[in-house]
Amino acid sequence: MSLLVSSTAPAADGCLVRVTPESAGWRYVGFEAYRLHRGARLERETGSRELCLVFLSGRAAVAAAGVKWPEVGGRESVFEGLPHSVYLPPGTTFAVEAVSAELEIALCWAPAETGSEPVLIAPGDCRVERRGSGVTEREVRNILMEERPAESLLVTEVITPGGHWSSYPPHKHDTDDLPREAYLEETYYHRTQRPEGVAVQLLYTEDRDLDEALRVGDGDTVLVPRGYHPVSAGPGYDLYYLNVMAGPVRTWRVTYDPHHAWQLA
Repeated sequence: MSLLVSSTAPAADGCLVRVTPESAGWRYVGFEAYRLHRGARLERETGSRELCLVFLSGRAAVAAAGVKWPEVGGRESVFEGLPHSVYLPPGTTFAVEAVSAELEIALCWAPAETGSEPVLIAPGDCRVERRGSGVTEREVRNILMEERPAESLLVTEVITPGGHWSSYPPHKHDTDDLPREAYLEETYYHRTQRPEGVAVQLLYTEDRDLDEALRVGDGDTVLVPRGYHPVSAGPGYDLYYLNVMAGPVRTWRVTYDPHHAWQLA
């Protein structure tokens, strides 16, 4: 199984990337990204999953569960401002229609039985924090983390300045060992501020049974089934990534690589 899903030209329905539990070889996380032109519609059902729609850029009209939001989104790119998002529970039919010249949207999925109430998550609802210092400083934008209701889904986005490290010190969440660590599958959807931008994501385990260094470009998606997974943004190329996580327990509990955990002090 490849851990890197490369970006492609949009399919006929606007799909840029699709990751399913079946294609990833895991149980929980699904991820899709779409680029739609004005008037194009995306109509789906959540089925036995919950969904967080993250509006990457552009504006859309959204209808779901008897509720209509006539204009959602508005930022020009993922590097300009905080996102609008919409959370939808299982058993919901929804429609998204692009009302700007171009719309980019991410669909973040996880299995759920009941989920929570449908809700529009406005930019002001995102909790923003700075993590790290010096060349590990980055901006974390919590969209659907533990402070917001959902059943299994966790969603956040991160801006990493060019030349900085992120998801650092290296951490993992591949073991069901609460309260120390929670098992969470994860996808990283990467965007670079310049189209030729580059980043590197490492994925490794202590015994090096998994030991990969992935060259990441604009629009690429990295699968994180296990192991430590730090990211380095190429100098001169600010990096955005959208994280989707899910597992049997909805909590973010991680273990840091003991060789580098001293940097937390």
